Formats: sequence, C-alpha cells, structure tokens
Amino acid sequence: MKELQYLNKYLYTYRGKLLLGILITIVARIFSLFTPRLVGNSMTAIERFVSSAETNTTDLRTALLTNIALIVAASFVSGFFTFLMRQTIINVSRFIEFDLKNEVYQHYQLLCSTFYKKNRTGDLMSRISEDVSKVRMYFGPAIMYSINTFALFVIVISYMINIAPSLTFYTLLPLPVLSLTIYKLSRAINIRSTKVQETLAKLSSFSQEVFSGIGIIKSYNLQDTIEESFSELSEESKNQNVALAKIQAWFFPLMILLIGFSNLLVIYVGGKQYIAGEIEIGVLAEFIIYVNMLTWPVATVGWVTSIVQQAEASQKRINAFLQEEPSIKDGTSSSSIEQAKIVFDKVSFTYPDTGIKALKDISFTLNPGETLGIIGKTGAGKTTLLELIARLYDPSEGQITIDKKDIRNYALKELRNAMGYVPQNPFLFSESIEENIRFGNADASLEEIKQAAKEAAVDENIEQFSKGYQTLLGERGVTLSGGQIQRISIARALIKDPTILLFDDCLSAVDADTEEQILSSLNRVSQHKTTCIVSHRVSSVKHADKIIVLENGEIIQQGNHEELIRVDGHYLKLVKKQLEQTA
Repeated sequence: MKELQYLNKYLYTYRGKLLLGILITIVARIFSLFTPRLVGNSMTAIERFVSSAETNTTDLRTALLTNIALIVAASFVSGFFTFLMRQTIINVSRFIEFDLKNEVYQHYQLLCSTFYKKNRTGDLMSRISEDVSKVRMYFGPAIMYSINTFALFVIVISYMINIAPSLTFYTLLPLPVLSLTIYKLSRAINIRSTKVQETLAKLSSFSQEVFSGIGIIKSYNLQDTIEESFSELSEESKNQNVALAKIQAWFFPLMILLIGFSNLLVIYVGGKQYIAGEIEIGVLAEFIIYVNMLTWPVATVGWVTSIVQQAEASQKRINAFLQEEPSIKDGTSSSSIEQAKIVFDKVSFTYPDTGIKALKDISFTLNPGETLGIIGKTGAGKTTLLELIARLYDPSEGQITIDKKDIRNYALKELRNAMGYVPQNPFLFSESIEENIRFGNADASLEEIKQAAKEAAVDENIEQFSKGYQTLLGERGVTLSGGQIQRISIARALIKDPTILLFDDCLSAVDADTEEQILSSLNRVSQHKTTCIVSHRVSSVKHADKIIVLENGEIIQQGNHEELIRVDGHYLKLVKKQLEQTA
C-alpha cells in the first residue's frame, strides 16, 4: 500500500467523520451480539424446561417472548447504526473523490505544453475518472467493511473466548490458511489490475482520437481499418479483464469453503463438549450463529483486498502524473503589467522533447503601444516566439523582459491576464457563440460581445445564423468555417481588453477584403496596446511599426515596411512574389 500512503492527508482531513464512523460501527456490532446470546439463552431455557419435566409453560413462554422482543429491538438498533455507518463513511469517500479529482485537475492545469505532447488525452481522462473511481472504493467500501470486520472480529472472538476457549480455537483454525491465501491472491490481483487500467487508458485514448477525427476517417474510407484496430484493443482489454476476473473468482468459493470447515468443526467439537457436559446446548447454538455472522465479513476480506489492490494500481498511475513537475515555474511578483515594453535580449530556444533549436540569438525591443509584425517561412520560429512571450515555454538562453522585469518573475496569472492570445489553430468549445466570445471576459454584456464581433468582422456572419449568438457550436467549432473560427477567436481576445495582443497567423483563412477590415479594426483598438502579429502575408504586417523577418530561427531582416522594401532582401522578394500571385 505504498502508493496509497499519498492519500493519508485526506484521511487526516476527514478524521472527525471517520472516527465517528468507527464509533458507530462498534456500537452497531455490539448490538448485533445480542441476537446470538438471546438465541442461546432461549435454547438453554428450553433444554432446562424439557429436562426438568415441568408442565407449567408460563415462565418459559414469558422468557421466550421477552427474548424475541429483545432480539427484534436489538436488530432494529443494530440496523439503524449500520445505516449511519454507511452514511458517514461512504459520504467521506465521496468528499475525498471530489478533492482528489480537483487536485488532479488543478495539477493538469499547471503542467506545460510538453507534458500534453507526451501524453494522450484519453489517458489523461482515464486517470481522472476511472482511476480516481477505483481509489474512491478504497476510501468507501474498503475502509467501511474493514472497520466493520475488525470490530466484529474483536468483539465476537473476545466473547467466544470468554465462554468457550477451546471451542473458539477450533472455530478459528481455518483463518491462518485464509490469510495466506489472501496474501498470494492479492499480489496477482495487483499485477493484473495495473494491466487492466493501462489497457483501459489505451482504449479510451483510441476512442477519443477516432471521435475527434471521424471526418478524416470517413473521407479516407478507413472505417474497416479503424474497426479492426478497435477490435484488437477491445480484445486485449477483454483478455486482461477476464484474467483479473479469474483470479478474483477464487476468493468467494475459498471463503465459503473455509467457513464451512469452521461450521463442521463447531458442530463436531462443540457436539462432543456438549455430550461431555462441558458446555450447554445454548453455547453450541451461539457458536453456530457466530460462525455464520463471521461468514460475510470474512468473505469480504477477499473483496476488500481486491479493491485495495486495484486502488493501489490506480493510485500508482495517478501519482505518476502528480509527481510531474511543471517546467514553467510560477513567478513571485503579483504586480500587473501596465505599459508592456517587451525586450528580447539574445534569446535562444531549443524544444526539450525534440532537441530542435527553434530560435537563435533573438534580440529586439517593442515599445508600449507599438505593433510588431513577424514574418517568415513555415518552421522559421514565428509561433515559438509568441509562445515565449506567453510563457508557454521558457527560453533556453537569454532573457525576455516586460517593463524591465524578467518575464519569469511575474506570477503566471498576472502575466496571462495582461495578454489576449489568438493561436494558429484556434479552439472553440461546444457552447454557444456568445459563450465562446465571453470566454475572454466572463463579465461581458451581450452588447460588448457584439461590439467585439464587429471589430473582428464576424458580426454579420453570426446574425445570419437562425439562432444568432445563441447558435451552439459542435466540438472544436466544426459547424463553422475556418475563417469564422479565426474571427470568433479574435473577438474573444479583443473583448478581454488586454495590454498585450498576440495574433499567430490568425488571418490565414479569411479573404483579402475581410483581412483589410479586421486589420483596420485592430489598428484602431490596439493604439495603446503592445501587439505582435505573426503572418505569412505581407499585407497583414505591412502597417506594423516594426517588422522582423525570421529564417531558421534567426532574424535576417528588421525594420518597418518602407525600410525593408528599399533593401534587396527576403522581405522584398516576398512582397514581389505575393503581388504576382494577386495580380
């Protein structure tokens, strides 16, 4: 249970409720002991009545009715406290499940882009759903039945030893065999549970990717190939689950068999002691009830062990993620960004997962309120430069400062609150258009949302939809065109009213007229904002205060549009080439 030790902090947090649950369990078990004792007393009373040859049955009837009434009352009280036990301990398991899911989710948000490139979405979903659910069973049924079994064993066995020590010894003789069996089977369950969870994660990841890429699958007519791959994964998952079930299937038959041996020993040994006059018939009846009372708790030992082993395997997978350290450390300065003067000082960056050097010795200064245009071929490092400003990565060498302060010193919340970022591949949620734009500013009114949409030149398109701004979008905005997705993403960034605007080739899917309309709006709304525009098109950056031309991660030219077209270089060639294409 080494991996489960991580969860001890939750047990401590809810220690009050757990201690109350333990107390309630003990009370419930104490009341459950009245039944066998009263049955034994009744059997003894009947035996004495028969042996004494009494004809007056009034005293016997009174004793039996009293015992029956007490049995019913004790059963009600025991049942009530058992109900409270379940309400207390099972509720704690739900609280802990809630806390653990939140902890995993919050940790996911802290991890950097490299982590998400290395891990599949389905696996991440499996760990926060399936694995946490397995762990919840450890906190709920496993703890509840363990406490119940322990309390019952201590109370029942103590009483059994008190009234018939030698008979108790024979009754409990099969328990060491039971313990050894549980130990052997538990090790096998742990190994197979881990394999089951890993296979489930593969199946979830595969399914998620298939659903996300269903359009590509159909267009390339890959349904049969995908179905075959899915069948193979399903077969593997089935085999792993069957292998686990085969091991688990041994528990209950073995428990029942061992309890059966205990019953036989009680009847045989107890019968001999009764014949010898060492015990009364009521004691023998009591012991038979006690053995059967222990049947379910002993049987649940196997089930609880299986739960614990599965929880151990699941928590191991969860811990592997929780132990991942975010490569982007949060800064300590909570000061907000006011002017947004951005300075790159000999900045270089190498992607840690691929070893590719994306930027080499980049230096420039972008003053508050200025617009920087970044242009270059695919793979030149344009997107990487914006990602460094947004601190999705940290530079390998050099320094980036905003308002003369190292970007790494800012608290991530404050840094990113100051930015409106439109990525190269915008992401829209399966919500209404209104909610997707409001994502940039949760307090925005509908009028403000419409104004942002107008500035992004998408208001007219939205109004043409039958439900307008209430139109629900499919996953990732599949119901919209590429240009509409980009423009809604621009509106989302503009409504935030940030100090810094970052646009990563976000006009690639719009026509020239719409591009000019959007750029005109951007020029107006970004007058007092520091803006970076990445593009392949000269038309998108020609109005920028500064333009840098990137090639293979290096700045090969920089200046404004007028300065660059006077030099026979890459920028001028690009201008001529694009003019020829539009001619």
